Amino acid sequence: MQFNKNTSSGKINIIGAVVKSILGLTVVLGIVFFLNKIEFPAPKKEIEKIIPNENFKIVK
Repeated sequence: MQFNKNTSSGKINIIGAVVKSILGLTVVLGIVFFLNKIEFPAPKKEIEKIIPNENFKIVK
């Protein structure tokens, strides 16, 4: 008696790939969402540099 191996059809592989890609996209979007919620340190004081007028030359 000879045994035949039953393999899955192509439709099931496509559905699995779609489910995995949707799951992966959901994980990536979740990570981006939670990184946006974290408040990273930022300078509180505005940086202002005064440039003296002596260095400017007017060219006509």
